[in-house]
Amino acid sequence: MKPRIVLLSAFITPLRSGAEACAEEVAHRLWQEFDITIVTARFARKLPEDDPFRGQARVVRVGVGHSIDKWLFPFLAPFAVRRARPQVIHGVLESFAGLAMVFSKMLYPRAKAILTCQSTNTSFLVGFMHRRADRVTVISRSLLARAQAFGRTDVILIPNGIDVPAIDHACGEMKKIPGRILFVGRLEPMKGVDVLLRALARLLEMRKDTNGGPDIHLRIVGRGSEEKVLKKLAFDLKLSEHVTFAGFVPLPRVFDEFAQAQIFCGLSRSEALGNVFLEAQAAGCAVVATRTGGIPDIVEDGKTGILVTPDDAEAAAQAMQKLLADPRQWQELAQAGMLNARTYDWQGIIERYAEVYRSFL
Repeated sequence: MKPRIVLLSAFITPLRSGAEACAEEVAHRLWQEFDITIVTARFARKLPEDDPFRGQARVVRVGVGHSIDKWLFPFLAPFAVRRARPQVIHGVLESFAGLAMVFSKMLYPRAKAILTCQSTNTSFLVGFMHRRADRVTVISRSLLARAQAFGRTDVILIPNGIDVPAIDHACGEMKKIPGRILFVGRLEPMKGVDVLLRALARLLEMRKDTNGGPDIHLRIVGRGSEEKVLKKLAFDLKLSEHVTFAGFVPLPRVFDEFAQAQIFCGLSRSEALGNVFLEAQAAGCAVVATRTGGIPDIVEDGKTGILVTPDDAEAAAQAMQKLLADPRQWQELAQAGMLNARTYDWQGIIERYAEVYRSFL
């Protein structure tokens, strides 16, 4: 009989970001060795309470089928965990899932508990979660330092990964569009999309006197609470002809977006790591990002991308102008980024989680 693992993730596809990708990839790639169940919030009544995940693992949804389910998740998930009787409980993200891990450990103390930290959450509960876990893993050096500040001396650094073969396939089918700038992510204040729009407006001003050169167009992929505000800002900045709000684009089609973009620009105010920067590098985009959180772990300024200070639209505009005006620098950064991203393929990353599981069995 295979060892039983329960992954706690309040969200999964289509509400997928870095933490959700981690949970889903563990289930997808380790099912042959482990009996894996993902416990998640239900959110919609049309979704079944129990169904297969990609035909390999199992998904159990808890809640009433409403947006309130994320708040109910920490209290309902432990009962699903106890029914599964796992050897290991793995909470992915020190938020709803982390709290669910704590309560699950209280309800079913026989299991070992792992907390994977994936955010810059500053809630007072984060320290509590760190102390209640049997093992803590983190995705970046900044989160490693935070865990150590909470008194953990056994922290394991395991970054998030990317699907390199899927991105390679998209790049084989698509060609770069000169002047195409891309953002992929949630439209929330922490992502700095408002700064990106102001940077685009400034970039267009800089290029007024440029003779020739490609047309500049920004594609914004994703949804979020700031969508209406950002669309109004784009209108106010007279960017309507230069910006497309593409909404949610599912995998693997989103890799086509990366494959066609010349520059990926993400101006986050806070970021634990940033999978999208790795995906952009793997697709041959030159990356412009901010010097915050875990981003410097994967984007080395001047070598695998350009880093600017958060909220500095002028610096971001200058960085993009530099790349558009100097094809050689664009190519050097893009090629170096591709080599860097290849070291983050999910298959190698996931094996490190398997090693953590085995250490408890």
